Amino acid sequence: MHHCIKHGISRNILAMHIESRLFERQVKTNKITNFKETLPPAKSDFANYLLKDPYIFDFVEAKANADERNIEEQLTNQVTKFLLELGKGFAFVARQMHFEVGGDDFYADLVFYHTRLKCYVIVELKAREFKPGDASQLNFYVNVANDVLKTEGDNETIGLLLCKGKNEVVAEYSLKGLDNALGVSDYQISHAVPDQLKSDLPQIEEIEKELKEI
Repeated sequence: MHHCIKHGISRNILAMHIESRLFERQVKTNKITNFKETLPPAKSDFANYLLKDPYIFDFVEAKANADERNIEEQLTNQVTKFLLELGKGFAFVARQMHFEVGGDDFYADLVFYHTRLKCYVIVELKAREFKPGDASQLNFYVNVANDVLKTEGDNETIGLLLCKGKNEVVAEYSLKGLDNALGVSDYQISHAVPDQLKSDLPQIEEIEKELKEI
């Protein structure tokens, strides 16, 4: 009710949010972040509220051999729907943003700017389950973004890793001790995936069997 009043949500939009289980994904779910340790209380609470788990990309067509680049291309081709799923305040900046560090080339998957948090958000996409090294890679990109992109009026960059499932204990240990604000969330190609698989997602081949016609 508070959400509807604050954002002036219409009946149709409310019905869409209920169908996509927005409340469960954004409020009730146990989110894996280190925001409380790395952000001031007000910003930590808001950043945690913005995060969803899982994200639903039901506008992406699953393919048997879909990898990060394929899914990333589809997300940017339908950037309006992608931004709506990310939430209010996200502005798209770049895909495969190039950083030169120590003479080597690196490319961050997706870069956004959040207008309320006033910070850049680096999104790394993995078409597989979370691995501990993923947190280190994301932390690296956040460090670089803070040096290269952040200006005097910006807050510290936030990192978001989207993956096809995670061991929550492994993810929590991977974020522990890192100074940058990082979060790890699942994504689903379609919310037609059965409820019991919300956190432990199947392989893309299995997801295809559950897809409705797009």
